[in-house]
Amino acid sequence: MGRGWKILIAVVTALAVLLLINTLVTDAETKSAEVTEPGGRIVELPGGEIEVVEAGPREGSPIVLVHCFTCAINYWNRMIPLLAREHRVIAVDLLGHGGSEKPTSGYSIENQADLVAGVLGRLGVRDAEVAGHSLGGAVVTALAERSPQLVDRVVIVDTPPNHERADLGLLAKLAFAPVIGQALWRVKPDFSVRKGLEVAFAPGFDVPDEFVEDLKGMNYSAYHDSALGSEDYVEEAPLDRRMKQTGKPLLVIMGAEEQIIDEPAARLAEYRQTYPGTKTKLVQGAGHSPNVEKPAETTALVLGFLQDGVQKRDAVRGRP
Repeated sequence: MGRGWKILIAVVTALAVLLLINTLVTDAETKSAEVTEPGGRIVELPGGEIEVVEAGPREGSPIVLVHCFTCAINYWNRMIPLLAREHRVIAVDLLGHGGSEKPTSGYSIENQADLVAGVLGRLGVRDAEVAGHSLGGAVVTALAERSPQLVDRVVIVDTPPNHERADLGLLAKLAFAPVIGQALWRVKPDFSVRKGLEVAFAPGFDVPDEFVEDLKGMNYSAYHDSALGSEDYVEEAPLDRRMKQTGKPLLVIMGAEEQIIDEPAARLAEYRQTYPGTKTKLVQGAGHSPNVEKPAETTALVLGFLQDGVQKRDAVRGRP
């Protein structure tokens, strides 16, 4: 064997060892909880420490907000002041996201829902309108299933019934590949993160720097396992069937210029067909995140849906 081949084999071996070490180190990384939002605080629960932000009058009807995959409470920041004028708003960072704790496990949808339930229990919240964006849509569905006393009605924002017609894009797919994913996670410049996030909005939307930092602030376990947890949850049973079984009133909102969900209007129709009575709205000019791109319109939809519930309860109680 020539000297050149020996050098090549040595280089390849060293690279393989480095990749293996990086994989082990990256998979074992954890991060502690810390307050990242103004007015935020950490709620300590048996399953993890969770950041929560509250706004609005405590006596107001409660609205709970749960963000998307790789996101944080700040994806709701353009809506919270509008919602909090008359309502008690509770926004939660999911485990592994934002200011919440980032362990190496615990990212199933069921566990995330139980942690949200734990937060609401600590805050004395019941019969809330719960809104979930993308990944959050699966979490609030599980919350309605597992803790129905906490949920009055559900708003799902850009979460399809299943993942058959959803695609996060090539960069995200590579990041889930064994060894390669951990290597890409270790070296992720801002421009590549921003490029990967572009699919979460309508074409041409300028991704804010804070959203780039949200993703970079995660650990790899949260990134990898949150996505797999969502897939496992909807593969077991799609969201439209799950919501029908809960019997909770449902509003589903999607952006007309979706780049992740194929044919959003058809996905809305699936919800209506499976669960008659479901309200749906296709928001023009928005992509996967109408809560960010069209906050005023999305707020009006959420508040209108909440008011429908108030009117129905008053009618049952015989109030004018």
